[in-house]
Amino acid sequence: MDMLRGEQIAEADLTDWRKLAQGLHARFTVGSFGAGARFVAAVAEAGDAIGHHPHVVLGKGYVDLELVSDDAIYRDDEGAEHVVEWVTQQDVDLARRISEIAADHGVTADPGSVSEIELGLDTAQSATIAPVWAALLTGSAESQGRGTPSDEVRDGTGRVPNLWFGDLDETETPRQRFHVEVYVAPEAADQRIAAVLAAGGTVVDDSDAPSLTVIADQDGNRGVLCVDTSAAAKG
Repeated sequence: MDMLRGEQIAEADLTDWRKLAQGLHARFTVGSFGAGARFVAAVAEAGDAIGHHPHVVLGKGYVDLELVSDDAIYRDDEGAEHVVEWVTQQDVDLARRISEIAADHGVTADPGSVSEIELGLDTAQSATIAPVWAALLTGSAESQGRGTPSDEVRDGTGRVPNLWFGDLDETETPRQRFHVEVYVAPEAADQRIAAVLAAGGTVVDDSDAPSLTVIADQDGNRGVLCVDTSAAAKG
Protein backbone atom coordinates (compact mmCIF):
# COMPACT_ATOMS: atom_id res chain seq x y z
CA MET A 1 0.00 0.00 0.00
CA ASP A 2 1.36 3.41 -0.96
CA MET A 3 2.55 5.78 1.76
CA LEU A 4 0.47 8.93 2.12
CA ARG A 5 2.05 12.35 1.64
CA GLY A 6 1.50 15.13 4.14
CA GLU A 7 -1.14 16.84 2.03
CA GLN A 8 -3.14 13.62 1.80
CA ILE A 9 -3.03 13.18 5.55
CA ALA A 10 -4.11 16.78 6.04
CA GLU A 11 -7.05 16.28 3.68
CA ALA A 12 -8.22 13.34 5.80
CA ASP A 13 -9.01 15.89 8.57
CA LEU A 14 -8.37 13.52 11.48
CA THR A 15 -9.40 15.81 14.32
CA ASP A 16 -8.16 13.54 17.12
CA TRP A 17 -4.83 12.64 15.51
CA ARG A 18 -1.54 14.35 14.72
CA LYS A 19 1.23 13.25 12.36
CA LEU A 20 4.52 13.02 14.28
CA ALA A 21 7.64 11.54 12.67
CA GLN A 22 6.52 8.39 10.79
CA GLY A 23 3.08 7.81 12.28
CA LEU A 24 -0.28 9.14 13.40
CA HIS A 25 -0.49 9.79 17.14
CA ALA A 26 -3.41 10.31 19.49
CA ARG A 27 -3.90 10.61 23.24
CA PHE A 28 -7.27 9.85 24.79
CA THR A 29 -7.98 10.76 28.40
CA VAL A 30 -9.84 8.17 30.49
CA GLY A 31 -11.46 8.31 33.91
CA SER A 32 -9.85 5.13 35.21
CA PHE A 33 -7.44 2.38 34.27
CA GLY A 34 -10.38 0.04 33.78
CA ALA A 35 -12.08 2.47 31.41
CA GLY A 36 -8.84 2.72 29.47
CA ALA A 37 -8.55 -1.07 29.28
CA ARG A 38 -12.11 -1.39 27.98
CA PHE A 39 -11.40 1.27 25.35
CA VAL A 40 -8.21 -0.54 24.29
CA ALA A 41 -10.13 -3.84 24.07
CA ALA A 42 -12.64 -2.22 21.70
CA VAL A 43 -9.79 -0.77 19.64
CA ALA A 44 -8.23 -4.25 19.48
CA GLU A 45 -11.46 -5.68 18.09
CA ALA A 46 -11.53 -3.01 15.39
CA GLY A 47 -7.92 -3.80 14.54
CA ASP A 48 -8.60 -7.55 14.44
CA ALA A 49 -11.33 -6.93 11.87
CA ILE A 50 -8.85 -5.52 9.36
CA GLY A 51 -5.63 -7.19 10.51
CA HIS A 52 -3.95 -3.95 11.53
CA HIS A 53 -3.37 -2.55 15.02
CA PRO A 54 -1.97 0.56 16.71
CA HIS A 55 0.91 0.69 19.14
CA VAL A 56 -0.69 1.20 22.55
CA VAL A 57 0.46 2.68 25.86
CA LEU A 58 -2.10 2.47 28.66
CA GLY A 59 -1.29 4.71 31.60
CA LYS A 60 -2.97 6.40 34.53
CA GLY A 61 -5.66 8.57 33.00
CA TYR A 62 -4.64 8.21 29.36
CA VAL A 63 -4.30 5.90 26.38
CA ASP A 64 -1.62 6.77 23.81
CA LEU A 65 -1.99 5.30 20.32
CA GLU A 66 0.27 5.33 17.27
CA LEU A 67 -0.80 4.15 13.84
CA VAL A 68 1.87 3.33 11.27
CA SER A 69 2.18 0.72 8.53
CA ASP A 70 5.40 -1.29 8.33
CA ASP A 71 4.85 -2.17 4.67
CA ALA A 72 4.20 1.23 3.11
CA ILE A 73 5.60 1.73 -0.40
CA TYR A 74 7.87 4.72 -1.02
CA ARG A 75 9.07 5.58 -4.53
CA ASP A 76 12.27 7.59 -4.81
CA ASP A 77 13.14 10.10 -7.53
CA GLU A 78 14.42 7.31 -9.78
CA GLY A 79 11.18 5.36 -9.43
CA ALA A 80 12.65 2.61 -7.27
CA GLU A 81 10.27 1.21 -4.66
CA HIS A 82 11.20 0.88 -0.98
CA VAL A 83 9.22 -0.73 1.83
CA VAL A 84 9.10 1.76 4.69
CA GLU A 85 7.31 2.48 7.95
CA TRP A 86 4.85 5.27 7.22
CA VAL A 87 1.20 6.27 7.22
CA THR A 88 -1.04 4.54 4.66
CA GLN A 89 -4.76 4.60 3.94
CA GLN A 90 -5.35 1.73 6.36
CA ASP A 91 -3.97 3.90 9.17
CA VAL A 92 -6.28 6.77 8.23
CA ASP A 93 -9.28 4.43 8.08
CA LEU A 94 -8.48 2.85 11.44
CA ALA A 95 -7.87 6.28 13.00
CA ARG A 96 -11.39 7.29 11.99
CA ARG A 97 -12.81 4.07 13.43
CA ILE A 98 -10.92 4.55 16.71
CA SER A 99 -12.30 8.07 17.03
CA GLU A 100 -15.80 6.62 16.65
CA ILE A 101 -15.05 4.05 19.35
CA ALA A 102 -13.75 6.82 21.63
CA ALA A 103 -17.01 8.72 21.19
CA ASP A 104 -19.00 5.60 22.01
CA HIS A 105 -16.96 5.09 25.20
CA GLY A 106 -17.16 8.73 26.24
CA VAL A 107 -13.39 9.03 25.88
CA THR A 108 -11.96 12.47 25.01
CA ALA A 109 -9.02 13.14 22.69
CA ASP A 110 -6.22 15.49 23.75
CA PRO A 111 -4.38 15.96 20.43
CA GLY A 112 -2.19 18.85 21.58
CA SER A 113 -0.44 16.65 24.16
CA VAL A 114 1.03 14.06 21.80
CA SER A 115 4.81 13.91 21.48
CA GLU A 116 7.49 11.72 19.92
CA ILE A 117 11.26 11.68 20.53
CA GLU A 118 13.98 10.68 18.10
CA LEU A 119 17.77 10.82 18.33
CA GLY A 120 19.99 12.39 15.69
CA LEU A 121 23.69 11.69 15.13
CA ASP A 122 25.72 13.67 12.59
CA THR A 123 28.26 11.50 10.79
CA ALA A 124 29.97 10.94 7.45
CA GLN A 125 30.06 7.17 8.09
CA SER A 126 26.53 6.07 8.84
CA ALA A 127 26.90 2.70 7.11
CA THR A 128 30.01 1.97 9.19
CA ILE A 129 28.77 3.03 12.61
CA ALA A 130 25.08 2.11 12.33
CA PRO A 131 25.66 -1.59 13.20
CA VAL A 132 27.26 -0.56 16.48
CA TRP A 133 24.28 1.58 17.43
CA ALA A 134 21.82 -1.06 16.26
CA ALA A 135 23.54 -3.57 18.55
CA LEU A 136 23.71 -1.17 21.50
CA LEU A 137 20.16 0.18 21.27
CA THR A 138 18.25 -2.93 20.25
CA GLY A 139 20.60 -5.90 20.33
CA SER A 140 19.70 -6.76 16.75
CA ALA A 141 21.46 -6.02 13.46
CA GLU A 142 18.05 -6.19 11.76
CA SER A 143 17.08 -2.85 13.29
CA GLN A 144 19.54 -1.06 10.99
CA GLY A 145 17.58 0.22 8.00
CA ARG A 146 14.35 -1.24 9.36
CA GLY A 147 11.40 0.53 7.75
CA THR A 148 13.61 3.08 5.99
CA PRO A 149 15.84 3.20 2.88
CA SER A 150 18.59 4.78 5.01
CA ASP A 151 20.81 3.41 7.80
CA GLU A 152 18.43 4.68 10.48
CA VAL A 153 18.13 2.42 13.53
CA ARG A 154 14.56 1.51 14.51
CA ASP A 155 13.50 -0.93 17.19
CA GLY A 156 10.46 -2.87 16.05
CA THR A 157 9.07 -3.07 19.58
CA GLY A 158 9.35 0.67 20.22
CA ARG A 159 11.47 0.22 23.34
CA VAL A 160 13.92 2.96 22.38
CA PRO A 161 13.69 6.10 20.21
CA ASN A 162 14.64 5.89 16.56
CA LEU A 163 18.20 6.94 15.77
CA TRP A 164 18.77 8.66 12.45
CA PHE A 165 22.01 9.90 10.93
CA GLY A 166 22.54 13.43 9.66
CA ASP A 167 25.01 14.06 6.84
CA LEU A 168 28.39 15.42 7.90
CA ASP A 169 31.37 16.29 5.74
CA GLU A 170 34.49 14.22 6.51
CA THR A 171 36.53 17.36 7.16
CA GLU A 172 33.89 19.01 9.34
CA THR A 173 34.38 19.03 13.10
CA PRO A 174 31.00 19.58 14.72
CA ARG A 175 30.67 20.98 18.20
CA GLN A 176 27.88 18.52 18.97
CA ARG A 177 27.18 15.28 17.11
CA PHE A 178 24.23 13.95 19.10
CA HIS A 179 20.98 15.83 19.56
CA VAL A 180 17.39 15.11 20.51
CA GLU A 181 14.47 15.77 18.17
CA VAL A 182 11.10 16.32 19.84
CA TYR A 183 7.99 16.09 17.65
CA VAL A 184 4.89 17.89 18.90
CA ALA A 185 1.47 18.80 17.55
CA PRO A 186 1.36 22.10 15.62
CA GLU A 187 -0.79 23.77 18.26
CA ALA A 188 1.70 22.86 20.99
CA ALA A 189 4.83 24.31 19.40
CA ASP A 190 4.55 27.91 20.64
CA GLN A 191 3.82 26.79 24.20
CA ARG A 192 6.75 24.37 24.17
CA ILE A 193 9.15 27.04 22.94
CA ALA A 194 7.83 29.47 25.55
CA ALA A 195 8.48 26.86 28.23
CA VAL A 196 12.05 26.42 26.97
CA LEU A 197 12.66 30.17 27.10
CA ALA A 198 11.12 30.44 30.58
CA ALA A 199 13.46 27.70 31.76
CA GLY A 200 16.51 29.64 30.57
CA GLY A 201 16.95 28.11 27.12
CA THR A 202 17.42 30.03 23.88
CA VAL A 203 16.28 29.72 20.28
CA VAL A 204 19.40 29.25 18.16
CA ASP A 205 17.81 28.96 14.73
CA ASP A 206 14.17 29.42 13.74
CA SER A 207 14.75 29.96 10.02
CA ASP A 208 12.81 26.76 9.27
CA ALA A 209 10.15 27.30 11.94
CA PRO A 210 7.60 26.06 12.66
CA SER A 211 8.82 22.84 11.01
CA LEU A 212 12.19 22.95 12.80
CA THR A 213 13.26 25.16 15.68
CA VAL A 214 16.74 24.65 17.10
CA ILE A 215 17.00 25.38 20.81
CA ALA A 216 19.93 25.33 23.24
CA ASP A 217 20.34 25.03 26.99
CA GLN A 218 22.62 27.21 29.11
CA ASP A 219 25.61 24.97 28.29
CA GLY A 220 24.99 25.28 24.57
CA ASN A 221 23.65 21.75 24.11
CA ARG A 222 21.16 21.74 21.24
CA GLY A 223 17.87 20.05 20.50
CA VAL A 224 15.29 20.45 17.76
CA LEU A 225 11.55 21.01 18.13
CA CYS A 226 9.81 19.46 15.12
CA VAL A 227 6.34 19.97 13.66
CA ASP A 228 5.02 18.17 10.58
CA THR A 229 3.35 21.16 8.96
CA SER A 230 2.70 19.29 5.71
CA ALA A 231 0.21 16.99 7.43
CA ALA A 232 -1.49 19.67 9.52
CA ALA A 233 -5.16 20.29 8.82
CA LYS A 234 -5.77 23.55 6.99
CA GLY A 235 -8.10 26.20 8.38
